[in-house]
Amino acid sequence: MKQIESRSEQQTYEAGKQLGKQAKAGEIYCLNGDLGVGKTVFTKGFAEGLGIYEPVCSPTFTIVQQYEKGRLPLYHFDVYRIGDIEEMDELGYEDYFFGDGICLIEWASLIEEIIPSNAVWITIEKDMNYGFEYRRITIG
Repeated sequence: MKQIESRSEQQTYEAGKQLGKQAKAGEIYCLNGDLGVGKTVFTKGFAEGLGIYEPVCSPTFTIVQQYEKGRLPLYHFDVYRIGDIEEMDELGYEDYFFGDGICLIEWASLIEEIIPSNAVWITIEKDMNYGFEYRRITIG
């Protein structure tokens, strides 16, 4: 398990970017944390680490957004609004999870029962004892 301390939005972005540079085809990254903690900032950095420079935004209403212009395809999920796990079946999630791209799933704990056991879990947490901008990023 690895912990990264971030004291700014830019450092959270950089943490994502470094992980994106190391990501390999077929990997699944599960991103958890409260609203407003920096999951999308981390994801934008992760995308840049893959060589994706187009705008990245959270696919809250579409559930999945595909980015094909990096060194590997990125499938960015936001499952916050998933009402039932069957919605993931309707999306054809297995094609994404077991394809040649990389999946990054925000709010992954909501669909934990379908996440493969080899997925990388990332948690971003605030700790106001260290200031408003502080984030603890745990990768494990």
